[in-house]
Amino acid sequence: MKIVVCIKQVPDTVEVKIDPKTGTLIRDGVPSIINPDDKTGIEAALQLKEKMAGSTVTVVSMGPPQADVALREALAMGCDEAILVSGREFGGSDTYATSGILAAALKTLDYDVIITGRQAIDGDTAQVGPQIGEKLSLPQVSYVEEIQEVAADHLVVRRQFEDGYHIIKIKTPCLLTAIAELAQPRYMSVRGVVEAYEKEIKVLGFEDLKDGLELDMIGLKGSPTNVYQSFTKEVKGAGTILKDLSAEQAVKAIVDKLEEKFII
Repeated sequence: MKIVVCIKQVPDTVEVKIDPKTGTLIRDGVPSIINPDDKTGIEAALQLKEKMAGSTVTVVSMGPPQADVALREALAMGCDEAILVSGREFGGSDTYATSGILAAALKTLDYDVIITGRQAIDGDTAQVGPQIGEKLSLPQVSYVEEIQEVAADHLVVRRQFEDGYHIIKIKTPCLLTAIAELAQPRYMSVRGVVEAYEKEIKVLGFEDLKDGLELDMIGLKGSPTNVYQSFTKEVKGAGTILKDLSAEQAVKAIVDKLEEKFII
């Protein structure tokens, strides 16, 4: 079984800081990590590899050259091959453009299962994985919390749902998006780290993929999504405590405050 995992390198922070002047993420001084849901996807792929003899796991990431570090971490965990999709032409791509570029890269590979994380912590859109599935015309299941059965031509998975779960049999090739409940990522091994830095990471650039791309739908100019404004929530001020008031006085004080704030 040939398994491909799509990962993203993201800032290592839950509380994303935004520059109030530019409206962009502040990445300076923030270390980068593999997106948590994507790391879960890596572990799920490695477990599939262990169940199916002869399987291989290829990890793919789109980003700047420094995403090489995230790919080598994936190799150190046990992945067999790593591919970096990188090019100045791809900079500023939104989810639609990103999924198109990744789909073009995936068309150059053989695969039975593609696994992506549900969403990235620096965007929280949960769009790229399903969009890749659509652009590759693959059956897909999102929010996968368990892979119950593995066969040469199908998988049986449990999909998390709002008030329960779905058990779904899906033919391969297919695409799955992983959530945290699917697997607990393993640590890198010392031997794995050494071997990861001995392996060559294949780089696919614009020239390698241009024949499979919508050339007017890549990069910042080709992204249909425009962020009008980004901002963080303002910290709420201290509240007011009303003491030693009668019921009538308390009601009047509350009403006055609501009127002051134009709430009523």
